[in-house]
Amino acid sequence: MLSLNLKNIKFLFLSCIALIISGKLFSQDIEFPEDKVTYSINVVQKGCIVSIIADIDIEEGWHINGANLPLESFSIPTNLFLDTSSMFIIEDSIYEPEVKRIYDNIAKEDLYLHEGKIKISRKVIVNSEKDFVIKGVFTFQTCDDSHCLPPYDGPFEVKVKGCDIQNLSDKTFNSTKTLEEKKKTITNEIVKKKLAVENDIEIEESKTNSKSIFFIFIISFLSGFAALITPCVFPMIPLTVSFFTKQSKDKVSGFRNAILYALCIIIIYVLLGTIVTGLFGASFLNSLSTNIYFNLFFFLLLILFAVSFLGAFEINLPNTWINKADSASRKGGFIGIFFMAFTLALVSFSCTGPIVGTLLVESATIGGIGPFVGMFGFSLALALPFGLFAAFPGWLNSLPKSGGWLNTVKVFLGFLELALAFKFLSNADLVMQGHFLERELFIAIWIGIFFVLALYLFGFFKLPNDGDIKFISVSRTLLATAVLIFVMYLIPGLWGAPLKLISGFPPPMSYSESPIGIGTYSNTDQINNTTENTHSGPQGLPVFHDLEEGLAYAKSVNKPSFLDFTGHACINCRKMEEKVWGEEGVFNILRDSVVIISLYVDDKRPLPDDQHFEEEIAPGKVINVTTIGDKWSAYQAKKYKSLSQPYYRMLDKNGDDLSNGSADYLNHGNKQDFLKWLRTGLEQFKRT
Repeated sequence: MLSLNLKNIKFLFLSCIALIISGKLFSQDIEFPEDKVTYSINVVQKGCIVSIIADIDIEEGWHINGANLPLESFSIPTNLFLDTSSMFIIEDSIYEPEVKRIYDNIAKEDLYLHEGKIKISRKVIVNSEKDFVIKGVFTFQTCDDSHCLPPYDGPFEVKVKGCDIQNLSDKTFNSTKTLEEKKKTITNEIVKKKLAVENDIEIEESKTNSKSIFFIFIISFLSGFAALITPCVFPMIPLTVSFFTKQSKDKVSGFRNAILYALCIIIIYVLLGTIVTGLFGASFLNSLSTNIYFNLFFFLLLILFAVSFLGAFEINLPNTWINKADSASRKGGFIGIFFMAFTLALVSFSCTGPIVGTLLVESATIGGIGPFVGMFGFSLALALPFGLFAAFPGWLNSLPKSGGWLNTVKVFLGFLELALAFKFLSNADLVMQGHFLERELFIAIWIGIFFVLALYLFGFFKLPNDGDIKFISVSRTLLATAVLIFVMYLIPGLWGAPLKLISGFPPPMSYSESPIGIGTYSNTDQINNTTENTHSGPQGLPVFHDLEEGLAYAKSVNKPSFLDFTGHACINCRKMEEKVWGEEGVFNILRDSVVIISLYVDDKRPLPDDQHFEEEIAPGKVINVTTIGDKWSAYQAKKYKSLSQPYYRMLDKNGDDLSNGSADYLNHGNKQDFLKWLRTGLEQFKRT
């Protein structure tokens, strides 16, 4: 009893201490940035030259960031933003005293700081004889050694006197040039800047295209390796290599024939990519990914493949095709070897067909030699083992023997194809905006599919082609455990969890029964959208869906336009919006500093008959524009020579491209690169 009382006394004592501490904490005043940094905005005018000066007093122990930060810096710069007007010309430079440079081990970057009392200023040249008012915003973020306060934006107005611009003396400009010469010089500088911008854009596009080609090659190469372990291809490796080594007169000829066989595989698939692209064109292949009927067809096709892989029936191409190819393979020489490779392509179609089709569509979106590179990467991985095992036949002994594990692989792929099939059905639903397969239902279907797969791998039931299982192997047990963990990961998605691991596959959060989830926090709560003609977009951000309306609004509020070419059925668009747009820093810029214009290239709503037209996007390539999506797709292809999505551009107040070039998922699919691209665009916008 005494022990119990002592425990109660101890508990009460600790509770009192906690209450005292919490009371102390809650009694502290909330810190505001304007309490740590006081300032006044003043004007010094000499003739037509006006200096707008911020006199800043920073509390001891606190600091603010410099104004002229490197582009790669993640700090928020101190700035004097001025509204543009025809009554004055803003000089690009911001003048500030020397900054204190400190390396931050946590941020892994140099910090450029001001402390104490400082002045920063901007200059403008008056272009009006009447007095007027300049409006602007003074911005800064203040920090001490332990934490930072939220960024502060302080609006201000200053009065400026007009000057006699018709009788400007040369001294006003501190130059020996006349006013006309000055105007001519300014015009030349504008032309130079425009040429520099166009050159920067060309360089940026060149880098993007080269990265896209490399990305397609890597993805295709990995897909080729995935195709190798399918039941249609794997058993052919030892059979084919053994055939060449045994049938050849000597080891050298066997090796040569196997190499020719591998080269023929590459030639067949590269020819396929070249022919398909040549017949239909990149624009057609790209449009397939957002076509309702194609997605429905592919959904049914994958369901057919999945049911076949699960053991319901076998899918084979017509025997006459295979027999003719097999007969031709007996002719010997290069022709015979070529038709042997062609026979492999036909026999393995049920496993490689969906992979090849998907790669063709994906690689066609970047245009040019994309399909050629895609099929080369895929076929290279597929053909490589035949050449290697022919060169080193002893390696064949290290291959696992064909057996029940191959059927397990086939069943596993069947469940994967079943799950992926619903992605194509979801694409069709998103394009139609039918709301038949919303996010919650999609996730529930995937939970069901992968839970049944986990039960299968654990051996709870067998499928038609399975043999007797005496025990479950360690590798199969580990795989089953991983699938079960994945199922548990999916379950919170039913209540609004973002599920970033599979972002891009389920419909977006906005396409669900509860767009902001259940009992969850959303960035939408931070947005009070009252702008006319906008819609709720990704992360709850207000977006325009009409180009002209968006550009007009951006000009009226003096913000750059953020052009977002996207699609309802675009997987990488969803990944970008769910993984990157909501990141701190990125979200703030998209919400506060730009006007988002999202143009859906697969919007199937028809245009009025009088707005139908044909657009030649390249020599001999014409798009028949009949829907809203056609209009934006043709615009993107015509102006930017691109058909891929997502594709981002930043525009100035006149609707011209800024020199930060384009952004996409491949090159900017992470916070750091995308944020750097956005900040570069904002810096360019300030200078226009």
